[in-house]
Amino acid sequence: MKKIYLYTASICISGLFCFSAAYAGEEDTAKEMAALFSSGRAVISDNQDQINNADLGDKGLTGDVVVAKAKEKYKEKMGKDVDANDPYQKAILEAIGDVMKDAQPVINEKGKGFKGFLPAVFAGQVATKASEKLSGKAVIKLTAPKELVRNRKNRPDDWESKAIEETFKKAGYEKGKAFSEATTVDGKNAFRFIQPEYYKQSCLSCHGGPKGETDISGGKKEGANLDDLGGAVSVTIFK
Repeated sequence: MKKIYLYTASICISGLFCFSAAYAGEEDTAKEMAALFSSGRAVISDNQDQINNADLGDKGLTGDVVVAKAKEKYKEKMGKDVDANDPYQKAILEAIGDVMKDAQPVINEKGKGFKGFLPAVFAGQVATKASEKLSGKAVIKLTAPKELVRNRKNRPDDWESKAIEETFKKAGYEKGKAFSEATTVDGKNAFRFIQPEYYKQSCLSCHGGPKGETDISGGKKEGANLDDLGGAVSVTIFK
């Protein structure tokens, strides 16, 4: 049977767990990482029409521009500025810049409409690069309920799936509230955090109705409604 522990400033009680003292820093770090990651993805979502505008060449969405806009959205969400000296936030900012630098030839191609550079594609690339930059200290990932996953790389692992199915989908669960837990990953002590995300109006062009219809990306629409649970940002910080 898995043991979970209660850590306080001075005592440890077997059988229970509370991260109010020992894991308070990881909780804040994970929350900030998820907020910054989502802020970057929101910038791409806001600019989808511009990205897919076949009549426009240079979209003006350089790495510096998207990073700046992500910082603005983060401040609106969190009520404070990004800490560019924090190694976790720094990794995400650098990853955003790298992804946008690599994407310039694609998004700036004139004469072509749909570019395939969707918010989920951007987020997946940022997650990969940010996790690489963190060199085993932490991993960030975009995931979703199993039935909604389109990219197999984004499939939830057992812990993420349990949090989604048994917590986020539970009747009466507070909408938007994250779930976190101290556990182990591949035998390593880790703090895990997952933040639910819900469909916005801009998401419904691909994920709304009618269900089963082919969307612009070639995928099948899920028939989702505004504010339905659509995904989650998962953060793992290794101790």
